[in-house]
Amino acid sequence: MHGGLTPQVTTEEIGRLVDAFYTRVQVDPVIGPIFNAQVEDWPAHLALLKEFWAAVLLGTGSFRGNPLETHLKMTLNPEHFQRWLALFRQTALELLPAERAEVFIAKSRRIADTFQRGIAARRTEVETSSGNA
Repeated sequence: MHGGLTPQVTTEEIGRLVDAFYTRVQVDPVIGPIFNAQVEDWPAHLALLKEFWAAVLLGTGSFRGNPLETHLKMTLNPEHFQRWLALFRQTALELLPAERAEVFIAKSRRIADTFQRGIAARRTEVETSSGNA
């Protein structure tokens, strides 16, 4: 993109955003029930999400996991992704300076696109294989 001109976010900002955002997610009427059914231990999940965002935005190597595979197990529709993105954008803009919020927002859109493509591909595989059984 702009190389060295991309504003650098901090691990503290990642932590604040993840905590604030997922506090909202847990009580959201659209996506809250999905996440609450999936997440057994919120503190552990939040720690994992902070590691994920640090890996994505700061290049730290501490994250281990397969978020796409995890999301493939959930029943997610485009409306769920739209709600997640809108809530994430709102939270980022409220908590962070605009230029750093935009770094998170742009990355969240790319991640959501990747997940949606992966889910669509998996559904096509399942439909194809079950249709040929």
